Amino acid sequence: MRKVGVVDTTFARVDMARVAVRALEEAGTGFRIVRRTVPGIKDLPVACRKLFLEERVDLCLALGMPGRAEYDKTCAHEASLGLLFTGVLEAKPIVECFVFEGEADDPRELATLARRRAEEHARNAYAMLFRPRDLERRAGEGLRQGFADAGPVRP
Repeated sequence: MRKVGVVDTTFARVDMARVAVRALEEAGTGFRIVRRTVPGIKDLPVACRKLFLEERVDLCLALGMPGRAEYDKTCAHEASLGLLFTGVLEAKPIVECFVFEGEADDPRELATLARRRAEEHARNAYAMLFRPRDLERRAGEGLRQGFADAGPVRP
């Protein structure tokens, strides 16, 4: 049976993992979800690596919510690099799902964005493992997670 790792943080202001787990469960069957929660986004790469090594997961979904400060953007960049390195090291995908607090000023809008992005990234993670042709069919469509799709550029 395949396994999907879901890693989130206590720093986030929305329980994005709960939303992602629900979306994964709605997407289909044939896998087990292993969830871990860490303090902040810079802890995500090690948590994903541990899931690859100890739990033998096939893919990780890394969820985080960096704050508004410039320092938070730097931390998010460092976390992203760590996630990229971990994925390459393991030769397994890590689907990064970050929602920056500065993406929305209204707390309700921020919560909606976080939920939508977590759901959409979870569906993409499922497709990467079980329905890769679905992603192939959507290539070049300008899809965006959390916001309205940009659409394709047509000549």
